Amino acid sequence: MTTAEHLDTIDRLRATAFPSAPEGGPGQGGGPGHLLVTLSRTRDFWDDDGSGREEAAEQIVAEYGALVQALTTRWGEPQVFAVGSLVDREFAGEEIPEPWSEACNTTGHVHLWRVEERWLVVYVAQWDKEFPYMLTAASTVTDPP
Repeated sequence: MTTAEHLDTIDRLRATAFPSAPEGGPGQGGGPGHLLVTLSRTRDFWDDDGSGREEAAEQIVAEYGALVQALTTRWGEPQVFAVGSLVDREFAGEEIPEPWSEACNTTGHVHLWRVEERWLVVYVAQWDKEFPYMLTAASTVTDPP
């Protein structure tokens, strides 16, 4: 997908009402106060030797960089939020709200912008090394924990 297509999806995401109950699944869906969408993803599985993983990672990182640049042009410099410490807090029993819980379990950092009453969050997610990379966007009214 192109950056223009990603921006169009993000505009629709920002205009969409939040569901009243959780719906969808990892990387797609939402619940009270948040929505998630996968903008782009690599193929589902790698060869046994891991071939193709590096090229896929480079492609998704290039898409991410172009999207961050376009959003920076639109809304100014983003905040970069390291979400790694949230995993430790979850393991210690703290409830981390969505979409932050999913983000901290799939990436080390996110770029975020405060746009009107919502946060727009973008990041590259990967559940585990054998799973695809996913360029992800979230819209939420929940402040970063």
